[in-house]
Amino acid sequence: MFRGALVRKHSSRSTRGFTLVELLVAMSLLSLVMLAMSSALRTMGQTESRIDARSSRLDDFRSATSFLRASLGRLVMRKRPPGGAADQSPYYFAGAPDAMAWIGIMPARFGVGGRYFFRLAAEGGGNEGAALTLRYTPWVPGQDFPDWSQAEGRVLVDHLQAFSIEYEDLRLAPGAWQPAWVMSSPNAVLNRQNQLPARVRLHVQTRELFWPDLIIPMRAVPSTAVGGGGGFAIGGGVDE
Repeated sequence: MFRGALVRKHSSRSTRGFTLVELLVAMSLLSLVMLAMSSALRTMGQTESRIDARSSRLDDFRSATSFLRASLGRLVMRKRPPGGAADQSPYYFAGAPDAMAWIGIMPARFGVGGRYFFRLAAEGGGNEGAALTLRYTPWVPGQDFPDWSQAEGRVLVDHLQAFSIEYEDLRLAPGAWQPAWVMSSPNAVLNRQNQLPARVRLHVQTRELFWPDLIIPMRAVPSTAVGGGGGFAIGGGVDE
């Protein structure tokens, strides 16, 4: 009888289930593990999204710089209609600290070609911030710069925080960048009536991406045509 009682007692102990405290502890540990796993997965997803966004911005940066180099590097030097301001360039070129307009050759790889009026400036604002916008419209002989609000536009950079343009006159001290391209010069001997900048420097600052200053040379080459304004082209444009 005593032996049977011991067997029954041992059997009841071996088949006893978990207590409520043990279940609560196990559930708490499981919750902590699940929380850690979900946090890790969320962090991995956010990291992947940030990498994708940064990669997209870098692609936009390369596309924008390529387009700017192609369009700015083929600037045609032609006379504007007479009657402009005294300090205005006699050519189709307007260089301000925050905007620049010119006649250039539209890169053929962007689906169009030929001469166009161009204007590069920061536009917009508000909650979305300003955007660096290139506006363009086909060139019309004898016509001055168009109404830019009616011209087509392409946003090159969005979420701008700062944008400025500087212009280089190699006849001044090396590296002496000018905030605007006007006919008056710090050196009274120098005449800009028949000059355009040797290079332009674009300073672009955004919230998401660091832009190094973009320096674009505008090298003058002889025109392949005669007459039609007696000018020459910069960077390979053709003057007709």
